Amino acid sequence: PSIVFQGDFLMGSLICRRYPHMQGGASSSSSSCRAADAAAWDAVQQQKRQRCQGSSSGDKVGSCTENNSFKASEAERQNFDSGEIEEEDYYIDDEDEGCYDDDNEGSDYEFDESDFNQQLADKFDDLDLPPGVEASVPWLQKAATDDGPGNFKSMSEIEDEIGKKYKFFKQFDTVEDFSDHHYANKPVGKTGKEWTKRIQHDWKLLENDLPASIYVRVSENRMDLLRAVMIGPQGTPYHDGLFFFDAQFPASYPASPPIVYYHSGGLRLNPNLYACGKVCLSLLGTWEGHGCEKWNSAHSTMLQVLISIQALVLNEKPYFNEPGYETYANNASGQRTALEYNDTTFQYSCRTMLYSLRRAPQHFEDLVAGHFRERGRAILAACKYYMEGNKVGSIVPDEDDEDKELESANAEGSSSSSAVKPKNNQVDLRAGAGVVRPASFKTNMEVLFEELLMEFNVKGADTKKFCAVKLKKSQPAAA
Repeated sequence: PSIVFQGDFLMGSLICRRYPHMQGGASSSSSSCRAADAAAWDAVQQQKRQRCQGSSSGDKVGSCTENNSFKASEAERQNFDSGEIEEEDYYIDDEDEGCYDDDNEGSDYEFDESDFNQQLADKFDDLDLPPGVEASVPWLQKAATDDGPGNFKSMSEIEDEIGKKYKFFKQFDTVEDFSDHHYANKPVGKTGKEWTKRIQHDWKLLENDLPASIYVRVSENRMDLLRAVMIGPQGTPYHDGLFFFDAQFPASYPASPPIVYYHSGGLRLNPNLYACGKVCLSLLGTWEGHGCEKWNSAHSTMLQVLISIQALVLNEKPYFNEPGYETYANNASGQRTALEYNDTTFQYSCRTMLYSLRRAPQHFEDLVAGHFRERGRAILAACKYYMEGNKVGSIVPDEDDEDKELESANAEGSSSSSAVKPKNNQVDLRAGAGVVRPASFKTNMEVLFEELLMEFNVKGADTKKFCAVKLKKSQPAAA
């Protein structure tokens, strides 16, 4: 208890020293402070004596503590009377100390009512107050927020919003910036009017002649930057995938071709698309070529580059894109190797889908969400179809066709699955040198299927059929 009293006494001294205007002004601050300190000291000592007299005579621990504290306080009092107490020993370390002005007479402490009310309200957060109490006390009233349950959008509203944004997503458009562009931190250098006119000409071609499966965004503030995404063509291991490319027009354009970077995610799913993002193409000068295969400053355009990548790179059998491998296209060994390459390519394509879903490139968020919402069901059906042994890139039958086929088999009285004729697209990888599709393909595809199913559900894709099958399989295991 004596320590508490000492604190009161010292704090009284502290207030008097720091706020002399509270004791009658700056001119009499020293004498007023001493008088106030002496009065405070006498009051404290009188209260101590009363407490000691009122305490039990058997409370030896209390008496001992009181005496020791008193001796320490007596020494402090002697120092205080001689004016030798150092202020820094009793000042509270306050970051806001500079906010007080000790030199101006009559200055007032700036009271922050909102902060004070918030501190008071925090103390009552865990209390169950009677109804109506909070409404009558201003600092117990919580500020209205927009996070209430009534302000959350339903899943159907989110899906409708995704559908609308996807429907009105332009094939070509200009944007203000490209902060996540691969060449955003690479200045283009000094350019001239001819450079600007040529790029504007390319923009016009892109706006008018882009194929339906390619989308482009260019920057208003950085005319040298361009981003494009292309949808993988049907009949290839890239079908329904989204593949993003960043391009920069150098200062020497069109004398030099544009520089193009592929967003690979560290996966090499084509001999022409490196894991580091390099795009190997004669038109870009990154591979040798002849005649019209090479860049021509008078005739070549950015539109030509994008169409070439989609048609020549993302093709049906990308394995033969590798220089020298085209000679194996006409033998059984080369065909089997190409099919194995397609298996791996499709897995990488699925992984690329997940990358885009989880972190869509800037300015293409609406396209990514809407595209996979629309094509999610077809992609999952293809995954299932390929896991059953069918060739990657082959046409996946519609659900109606599957039902008719099943009904036909039942009508013929088929007693086993061996009696059912194999599908036309099914390929036997055992043909030839005894090569079979690795078991890892199905294992990896099962994992990718589950991940895609979850992501497509979030985007509102029609996945009821696949969710029902998954639920049916999990029920016996749970039982």
